[in-house]
Amino acid sequence: MKETVGTTGLSLNEPLAFELGSPGRKGCSLPAGPADAPPASEILPAHLMRDDIEGFPELSEAEVARHFTRLSQWNFGVDSGTYPLGSCTMKYNPKINEEIAALAGFRDLHPYQPVDLVQGSLALMAALEADLAEVSGMDSVTLQPSAGAQGELTGMMIIRAWHASRGSERTRILIPDTAHGTNPASSALCGYEVVQIPSGEDGILTPEAVAAAMDDQVAAIMLTNPNTLGIFEAHIDAIAEIVHARGGLVYCDGANLNAVMGTFRPGDAGSDLIQFNLHKTFSTPHGGGGPGSGPLGVKAALAPFLPIPVIERDGDRYRLDFDRPDSIGRLRSFYGNFAILVRAYTYIKSMGAEGLGLASRMAVLNANYIRAQLKGRYHLPFETPSLHECIFSDRNQRLHGVHTMDIAKRLIDYGFHPPTVYFPLVVPGAIMIEPTETESLTSLDRFIEAMIAIADEAEADPDQVLEAPTRTRVTRLDEVKAARKPRLRWLPDGD
Repeated sequence: MKETVGTTGLSLNEPLAFELGSPGRKGCSLPAGPADAPPASEILPAHLMRDDIEGFPELSEAEVARHFTRLSQWNFGVDSGTYPLGSCTMKYNPKINEEIAALAGFRDLHPYQPVDLVQGSLALMAALEADLAEVSGMDSVTLQPSAGAQGELTGMMIIRAWHASRGSERTRILIPDTAHGTNPASSALCGYEVVQIPSGEDGILTPEAVAAAMDDQVAAIMLTNPNTLGIFEAHIDAIAEIVHARGGLVYCDGANLNAVMGTFRPGDAGSDLIQFNLHKTFSTPHGGGGPGSGPLGVKAALAPFLPIPVIERDGDRYRLDFDRPDSIGRLRSFYGNFAILVRAYTYIKSMGAEGLGLASRMAVLNANYIRAQLKGRYHLPFETPSLHECIFSDRNQRLHGVHTMDIAKRLIDYGFHPPTVYFPLVVPGAIMIEPTETESLTSLDRFIEAMIAIADEAEADPDQVLEAPTRTRVTRLDEVKAARKPRLRWLPDGD
């Protein structure tokens, strides 16, 4: 194998800031004030003053800059290298998205500005809603949800409100065992009982399984398409007919829309609702718990229940409509995470319809290239053709005492962020790989070479994998202790 891109050179240790510096060091030097100047406590309001913190670090500007620069070098993100987390679509975020979001007119926007002074921003959001509706085959879209999971929750709230408006109080949601992980929680938060439906031997949900579970207490079926095996739910039309015939709705989790964008529209196949994970398909930042965005699209019959306010065109201008008596109400303060919406809009316009379709086809091609190259070296649990991600298991490596977690940790030595592990749960020892369309053939080949090298090591020298990672600043950690006894803050006595 060629030389790896893993950590082999200079790796700087960095202590806690509390362990750096010395008393009296300062990050800046200010000129002395007048001799008769009153103390700060007499100038500043009491709520802005704080008592001295025992042991608080006193550092120079250089020490502060170096400390945080070194910490930043420990981080791994999509700008660092291949990030093949399955089901997460960790695609590269084009920098033009950041440039547009940073334009003064967007950057300096205040949420309390009058509607008359934010017409451009409302026009952008209205255009983004229209674009998302076109991509998905829906009739209306709300941009308010702050994350994909909140988009799901919004959809469940609308489903409940729609049934209530028809005098129906249904109690159950059908969810396949290959659905996205947040689906059961979103349903349960709205008071629904979750009924899991097993997929078939080919990883696809069958109409017969849905028909057997469908009754007059089922409010909706909530399925991810393509599912978390990366497989397209080929019977979606028949499933939608079964659910609709008994008065239920079809919710499509749009987390994997990057696989079918420009090729398949869920709304054309009977789906009534879908959320869009903008940080996945439409290339806005992941990370750190936010800011996220999970717009929700719905068919016309459900549009009256969308959260308020709704952006409405009024002649050549836009307004915010609060007079929506059937609405589920306000979902959050103001109107979504606006800077993320700007990024998604920029991505869509820079790609165009043809570019969006090409992106999905390239994502499918990349995943299938990895699948074809690793098939045989790693166990492939389903022969059914997959789309944007491929699922392997550690069955071959378990024969030598090597498990999925060991493979993931050894990948770090080769310079790659590990893929998703042990998910979906229907595959024991799952290794879930999604390269996305933004990876080049060169980076795919490097990843494949690393995976093959690890498979060879598992057979010839298992200890080399079991002890990984060995090329990192910190080697294998005690994960059980870290989970049960996390060290979340620094204490002067070192406890």
